Amino acid sequence: MPFSAERLAELEACRGINPIPADFDEFWAARIAEADAVPLDYEILPSDQIPELGSCTYYDLYFTGMEGARVYAKYAVPKVPGGGPVPLVLQFHGYPGCTRSWAEQSSWPGIGCAILSMDNPGQGGRSEDVGGFKGTTVSGHLITGVDGGPRNLYYVRLYQDQHILCRIVRELEGIDLSRVYVNGSSQGGGMGIACCALNPDLVNRASILYPFLSDFREVWELGADEIAYDGIRYYSRWFDADGERADEWFGTLGYVDSLSFAHLVRCPVLFGTGLSDVVCPPETQFAVYNALTCPKKHLLYPDFGHEEIQAFDDQIILFYQGEVDL
Repeated sequence: MPFSAERLAELEACRGINPIPADFDEFWAARIAEADAVPLDYEILPSDQIPELGSCTYYDLYFTGMEGARVYAKYAVPKVPGGGPVPLVLQFHGYPGCTRSWAEQSSWPGIGCAILSMDNPGQGGRSEDVGGFKGTTVSGHLITGVDGGPRNLYYVRLYQDQHILCRIVRELEGIDLSRVYVNGSSQGGGMGIACCALNPDLVNRASILYPFLSDFREVWELGADEIAYDGIRYYSRWFDADGERADEWFGTLGYVDSLSFAHLVRCPVLFGTGLSDVVCPPETQFAVYNALTCPKKHLLYPDFGHEEIQAFDDQIILFYQGEVDL
């Protein structure tokens, strides 16, 4: 289906409408300080599902996250002839769900990269969700804790856990810390942007595909608050039917919006959008991309929606090798 130049011009002009909190940077500096105060407590065990192979070793990594939760990540490391440090891909999964199969994770060791992929608490994997979120849950993790203020949001705690994982990365043997890459699509794309923003001295490059968690108010205004964003619709109808409190709770959600994190990203970013996406509206994705001030490139796929885009996957390999012009 042809994609009009007029429609593309509309998207390229998107700058986002969800409010970025005035104290956003200070808020997150304080949350990262809290995560840094958590003593590192982790163990790396041989995988209980996959045996060691001649080309790769598989591990289960468990660590203590915020509120004492036990958080899990798959960790696979290639065996490199002659030894030496290897690059690491930090990979984040979509919503809801957990880390992909060991077979899929093995694609990265296949090109010489270790991979570390975390299960988000309460989304179907091995990571523990200790709960304790104040107020209305309604539906979905996006609005979990919104009635308790920004510090109580599910994604605030998740990004703190993510930061603790990044602290662990710095201690891993055999990892080249000058080549730590972030990869994520949908929820993983939103998490990837936050990871780059909150760990700027660790992440070297990031590949981000159709990020979820982006420009929440625009999603609402477009009437696209369904599927992944359905928590916005349920919350607005059940607890703010006349919209009088919309500025308040969209302001709270601004603390975990990818649009708010974008200005803190420093590493080069390869960004992908399916222009037929009805799950994460292209308007929201363009708003985030336009807010990035780092070296960047936006790859567009007019006929693709919220689905596997193999052409983007192939570009990631080249991008990590520095072979994609930004």
